Amino acid sequence: MARARAEMEFDRPSLLGSLFGQFDQNLITIENRLGVYVAARGNRVVVEGEPQAIARARDALLALYHRLEQGHAIDSGDVEAAIAMSGEPMLDGLEMAGGQPVAIRTRRKTIFARNAAQARYIEGLGRSDIIFALGPAGTGKTYLAVAQAVSQLISGSVDRLILSRPAVEAGERLGFLPGDMREKVDPYLRPLYDALYDMLPSEQVERRIASGEIEIAPLAFMRGRTLANAFVILDEAQNTTPLQMKMFLTRFGEGSRMVICGDPRQVDLPDHTTSGLADAVARLAGVPGIAISAFGPGDVVRHPIVGRIVEAYEGGDA
Repeated sequence: MARARAEMEFDRPSLLGSLFGQFDQNLITIENRLGVYVAARGNRVVVEGEPQAIARARDALLALYHRLEQGHAIDSGDVEAAIAMSGEPMLDGLEMAGGQPVAIRTRRKTIFARNAAQARYIEGLGRSDIIFALGPAGTGKTYLAVAQAVSQLISGSVDRLILSRPAVEAGERLGFLPGDMREKVDPYLRPLYDALYDMLPSEQVERRIASGEIEIAPLAFMRGRTLANAFVILDEAQNTTPLQMKMFLTRFGEGSRMVICGDPRQVDLPDHTTSGLADAVARLAGVPGIAISAFGPGDVVRHPIVGRIVEAYEGGDA
């Protein structure tokens, strides 16, 4: 295919240092990932290569530039995300490149979609009553769900945020752990706390937990309740039984939103025990108001080596 050439001009030179990166590292990353040549000349950028690759480089640079215009910093992960998103310029009517990026705004930070799967998921989080998020660790399933929950709590569209996990995993049972009930369950719920502290100032997290606006509890504590006007998240859902999953789903109340996150390939239940996550997805696929958002190894947004590890395990019997 014949090589082409395109030129871009940016009207805020003060942002270009951040856009290009230290020693033009961001431009080098775009060159290496897309097979193009990128040269910065003052407030202009020249891109040479195959037409499709040039278009993707242009979209990635524009997406990063728009982030800087909005006052957000960018890092190497954002550059990789912009490149990945440039491969899907339009997705279900959502403008994804060269326009406003798909994002969730919380009190402490704005979280941007880092790939097409995350963009679909964010769109579903804002629309569906119940959404199942399936896929390996590192794809942002729970993190984005907590971000959406915090965003809706701040806006007042829900009154409470409830985060839950099964409290028995990998063969460990609560009765054998030291301490009172909170000390027993806190290690299982720590990832949910970590996500919360990323979205809200620590004093707000503590105040809202004390007031009951935010509740973090093991799955067993959901029994017998009706959860109205709440954003409810169940994490590690692959470690529920079908009865536990049914119990959780039937807690759904008026004005609520539910997100069920899990990795169907990482079940820690005893042998020959059916996972409630797999059972629910099979029963509820296609039911109005219920969405399923699937992630694969290629959607891992942690360090690139994590994606390669997941791919290696997905290809085997694990």
